[in-house]
Amino acid sequence: MPTARRVCFSSMMDAEAGLLEPVYLCNISVPQDAMGNVYGVLTQRRGHVFTEEQRPGTPQMTLLAYLPVMESFGFTADLRSNTGGKAFPQCSFDHWEPMSGNPHEEGNKTHQTVLAVRKRKGLSDGVPEKNKYLDKL
Repeated sequence: MPTARRVCFSSMMDAEAGLLEPVYLCNISVPQDAMGNVYGVLTQRRGHVFTEEQRPGTPQMTLLAYLPVMESFGFTADLRSNTGGKAFPQCSFDHWEPMSGNPHEEGNKTHQTVLAVRKRKGLSDGVPEKNKYLDKL
């Protein structure tokens, strides 16, 4: 492996690396009596509500929440089943957010994501050690 390439790889290993994950903005229309179930489903999926407002003259609430895209698969069905079909979500991409945890430390969601991506791309299992890129004199 050329020296310049080893230097780049080694410096990336030294950097405080992190992953960014895409986040949806969810607009959820739900009656007041089913709001607790909506909060429960969002909490299970690492989502959080940041705005809630009532529609004037109705018992309907409009919630705005952030939900990581990785956790959104099956979200609509789960939400509808937990609220008896009363909640209606609409999700659209909003922003990127840093994932919590170090990708080099085992046992966290970020590390599991790195391993899954490496496996999907056909790379070796596990993150390579820095000494793989050091000169051997």
